[in-house]
Amino acid sequence: MFHFAFRNLLSRPLRSALALCGLTVAIAGMVGLFSVAEGIQDTVQSTFGKMPGLVIIQPGAPIPLFSRLPAEWDAELGSIEGVHVVHPEVWARAHLVDGKAAISPPRFLFGSDLERADRLLYSIYREKIVAGRYLTVEDRKTQHCVISKGIAEEHHREVGDTLKVDGKLLEIVGIYDTKSLFLDVAIIIDIELAREMGKVGTDTVCNFYVEPQAAVRYADIADRINAQLANRGPGAWQPTLDQALDLAGDNPALKSLAPLAKAALAAGGETKPSQSSPGEAPIEIRSPEDWSDQVQQFTADLDLFLAIMTTIGITIAFVGIVNTMLMSVSERIIEFGILKANGWSSGNVLTLIGCESALLGLGGGVLGAFVGWVATHAVNARFPTRIHLYASPKLLVASLLFSCVLGMLAGLYPALRAARMAPMEAIRRG
Repeated sequence: MFHFAFRNLLSRPLRSALALCGLTVAIAGMVGLFSVAEGIQDTVQSTFGKMPGLVIIQPGAPIPLFSRLPAEWDAELGSIEGVHVVHPEVWARAHLVDGKAAISPPRFLFGSDLERADRLLYSIYREKIVAGRYLTVEDRKTQHCVISKGIAEEHHREVGDTLKVDGKLLEIVGIYDTKSLFLDVAIIIDIELAREMGKVGTDTVCNFYVEPQAAVRYADIADRINAQLANRGPGAWQPTLDQALDLAGDNPALKSLAPLAKAALAAGGETKPSQSSPGEAPIEIRSPEDWSDQVQQFTADLDLFLAIMTTIGITIAFVGIVNTMLMSVSERIIEFGILKANGWSSGNVLTLIGCESALLGLGGGVLGAFVGWVATHAVNARFPTRIHLYASPKLLVASLLFSCVLGMLAGLYPALRAARMAPMEAIRRG
C-alpha cells in the first residue's frame, strides 16, 4: 500500500513538492524556535552542574550583581558545621572595555578573595584555564586579571597584554574558556580592586559562595545557615535607580529616562532596603538545582510564546497538505470508482489516502528536523559568544512524530470524502 501511495505522490511531483516544502519549513521553524528554550536549559545545566557549592545572595535579587550582604557574616558562615570554604565575591558591571561600550554581550568584573579561592577544591574558572595561569594570593593588591577566551578574541588580547576597563589598565595573566554564555562574561580580579572599580564598600559583599565538606548535603548546610542568620540581614532586594541604570548600561534610550526617574524619586522618596522581619529568611540560598529550576520556570513561559509562534507555521502547513490531498482526490475520482468496482473497500481507499498524507508528513518531518538541526549549529557557529541553541534528540524525535501525525490528520477529511463515494457515482462524477 505504501509503495502504491508513494507512486501516486510521484505522479504529481510539483504539488507534492510544494506541500512537502511547506511542512518542512514549519517543522524546521518549530525545531529552531524550541531550540532557544532548550539552549537556555542546556547552558544552565552544563554551567551550574559543575559548581559543587551554594550561592548565598540577598532574597529576591535576580543575580549576585544586585545583591548586597554584610561582609561580617564571613566568619560566621565559616564556623558552621559542614562548611569547607566560604568565598566572598563582589560583582560589578564593566561599562567600557578597551574604549568600547560593553552592552551585548555584557561584561562583568568578578572580584575574588584570592586567599579563599586557593582553598576551594573546585573552581570552574581555575579548572578551565587555556592560556597563562589563574590568579593566586601573590596577585592581591595588583591589577592582574584573568579574562575569557571570548573577551580575548573580541579585543585581540593575549597573556601579557593589558586591557583598559573603566579607566583601569589591567594586565592579563590568564585566559579561561568554560564554553558557557553565562560564565564567559567575567573579568576576574582581586576583590579589593573590584570594590574600588564597582564602588562597593568594604563592609559589603555581593554574595558568598559556600563549598561544603565532602558527603554533606546541601539541604543540611542551608538549614544551618538559615538558623545562624535568622531575623537578620538587609531584607528583600528592591531595585534602586542606580541598579536600574547599571542594568541599562550605555543604552541611550534608557539613559534618557534617568532625569524623569530621579525627579519621581525626589518627589516620592527613594525606596530603601527593608530589614528582615521576624520569621523572614535573611538570605536566599541557591544550589545548582535551584538555578536550574528557576530557569525552567522562565523557559516554561517562553515555551508558551514559542508554541504560539510555531502554531502559525504549522497551521499553514496543515492547510497546504489538506489542499494537496483534496486536489489529488478530486482528480482521481474515476480511479477510486474503478478500484471500488474491482473489489476495493472504503477502508482500502481510506488507507491509501492516509498512507499518502502520512508519507508527506514523514518526509516533511525528516527534512524539517534535519534543516532545523543544521540551522541551530550554523547559528551557534556564527555567534558563539552571543547565543546557544540546542536541538536535543528528544526535540527532533518529537518534531518528526508531530509531523507524521499532522500529515495523517490533514489527509483524514479528503480520505473520508473519497471513501464514502459509491463506485458508479465516482465514475459518473469523473
